[in-house]
Amino acid sequence: MFTQRTLDFLYYNHKENSPDWYKAHKDDYEEFLINPMKELVVALTPALKAIDGELICEPKVDRSISRIYRDMRYATDGYRYRDHCWLIFARDKKMYEGLPGFYFEVSPYKFSFGCGYYQASPSAMKSFRRLIMDNSKEYLAAKRCLKKTSVFQVYGDMLKTSAYDDYPPEARTLLCRSNIGVSADSTDYDLLMSDSLPAYLAEQFTSIAPFYKLLLAAELNK
Repeated sequence: MFTQRTLDFLYYNHKENSPDWYKAHKDDYEEFLINPMKELVVALTPALKAIDGELICEPKVDRSISRIYRDMRYATDGYRYRDHCWLIFARDKKMYEGLPGFYFEVSPYKFSFGCGYYQASPSAMKSFRRLIMDNSKEYLAAKRCLKKTSVFQVYGDMLKTSAYDDYPPEARTLLCRSNIGVSADSTDYDLLMSDSLPAYLAEQFTSIAPFYKLLLAAELNK
């Protein structure tokens, strides 16, 4: 279970930005961050495997659990040590132009969860738009689940120009993006630190499973 010590570790890990501080607090890292993350992966696995049996659900760092430090070759702000940690459940674990997946992220300021791409490939987005314009069964199912949800919001950079003005708003909000997913942010720390968090996340992930299946269909048909 996550606790205030989890948030404290994440805050100071980033603030101190020091290998010496990190080494001195390695036990806190394991006890208050990694162990709860591992427990959450295990708890979510049945629901995620029911959605897609090929999703990687492994309670290990560099598999379903992110690292707590960055590769400095790609860091432009000088911070090696992160103030956030995430879970990713996808058929592969590549971040850039990888497959769509489900995610959960915790930081001292909020926790987030959702489904989609980190960065969709142009070919995947082309296939995604084709499924929408064809009114495919995958799109119709996804449209129904997005209409029902009051938790998730669509994310993704908007295209600079739109060729989809003749489509209805629910289709246009998906067609006019260069990247796509749905996400939710929360500051309900009572929920974050409660035993009910895994069941809540499993319910939310299940509710947007049709949207994930639309993204997966786009990948498989590109």
